Amino acid sequence: MVRVLNLPVAYAGEPGAFAEDAVLAGFGDADRIALGSFRDVFEAVASERAAAGVVPIENLITGTVREVYDLLLAHDLEIRGEVVVPVRLCLAALPGTQIDGIERVYSHVQALGQAEAFLRTRPWTTLTTYNTAGAGKLIRDRDERGSAAVLSPRAAALFGLEVLAEDIQGGSDNRTRFLCVTRLGGEPPPLAPTSGPARTTLVFAVRNEPGTLLRALRAFAVRGVNLSSLESRPSRSAAWEYVFWADLDAAADEPACSAALLDLRAATEMVRVLGSYAAAAGG
Repeated sequence: MVRVLNLPVAYAGEPGAFAEDAVLAGFGDADRIALGSFRDVFEAVASERAAAGVVPIENLITGTVREVYDLLLAHDLEIRGEVVVPVRLCLAALPGTQIDGIERVYSHVQALGQAEAFLRTRPWTTLTTYNTAGAGKLIRDRDERGSAAVLSPRAAALFGLEVLAEDIQGGSDNRTRFLCVTRLGGEPPPLAPTSGPARTTLVFAVRNEPGTLLRALRAFAVRGVNLSSLESRPSRSAAWEYVFWADLDAAADEPACSAALLDLRAATEMVRVLGSYAAAAGG
């Protein structure tokens, strides 16, 4: 492997974003760079401007981040690990703002979804931003009265906002799973060790014919390899054609999983293993 020295870890958002929390949890206080979008993170890693990228893939309440699946397929990167970050959300505004004076609430669409039950209690207009912490920065930079942001308490403090309501996320155990991606053969800064079992993420495509998906999934069933998730996405190569994303509860080089992957290749039109890595505890 090639170690890339003196390059930062990239994430999407602003300082204080949950993605930065994931970088801190996975890499400690490593050099890091905040970028404007998930695509920017992938391109920074692919172009060797970053040693690794950290991107969200799934939230317990709002489900998978489908844009990240598409970006994984579009770039020749590999998954080297994962981090699970607890999600606590608050409603925050400029100091002195009263909750009854709020007319607009900004946040990322995922956070707005996670706080939907709370937000429905008042007739606020909700507006999406590219990032939770970015919503707080927007309000601060514009000195926007009558507006609030849904973001983490840490981000609210970083941007000098006053918390109006705490723990507005749906559920007491809200968490987001983040993936660490690197260039093929690259070696990022050391990831914090995890105690979780092995996990393999892959994508495959089948012909649009009766029984083809069943034959593909049988490759895992007959070898006793469990699929912890299965997701379909448009292939973007032909109308109404799909690719399937799967997480396997095994390492790709384990005998049963290796044999299942050979069977899968014989039953499908395309198979691409994105990475085998240790699952994060709680993921």
